[in-house]
Amino acid sequence: MVEIELDEFAFRQFDDPTYAGTRISYDKKDFEEKVNDYYTERVKVQQEFQDRPVLVDGYAPFCKHLFMPNFVGDSITCGAVAITKDNEHLLRTRYESRSEKELPVLVRYFPKGSVSPPPASYFDLILYSREQINKESVAMGKDKPKSDAPWGLISIKAQEVPFELPMSPITVMRNELISQGGSGVPISREDYMKSVEYWKEHAITA
Repeated sequence: MVEIELDEFAFRQFDDPTYAGTRISYDKKDFEEKVNDYYTERVKVQQEFQDRPVLVDGYAPFCKHLFMPNFVGDSITCGAVAITKDNEHLLRTRYESRSEKELPVLVRYFPKGSVSPPPASYFDLILYSREQINKESVAMGKDKPKSDAPWGLISIKAQEVPFELPMSPITVMRNELISQGGSGVPISREDYMKSVEYWKEHAITA
């Protein structure tokens, strides 16, 4: 059985050329297979050597992170770029929703090609439990996905480091609104302020 299935929420990172974030030029099924192969090998190593946990705890019990080396190549660049005096004039804003049923929110970004983000060394693969994915589908008035995989891969972040970087402040806020596409997790002021500290000095490319 597949342990990790690419969730349809992440399809936009493969299929939508206007997606503001990490875009993946790779076959979706092949990507899913690579992720599961890596997960299986990491589980074996962890069991044998008592290595660091394969799945790292996320912002809620249903959320885990799998950090994996970038196997796609240098076409995958880091999703966040530091804001400097030399590039801040290039910043743009727009309203954007992650799906048709979500409310649009204001995002800040560097237009693609205006800055040169470094190649990503790692993927932060964000996983939600099957129970949580089903819960959010019902809350949004959608059918439950027909999958038995225990984990759904809902987002892929390309970055330079093998540990979690803060999600954007608006994502922290939006996550509280399960009826609008969030996960229903109350806002943590501490996590929100950590997010602000990071994202006031960084922006995505889109």
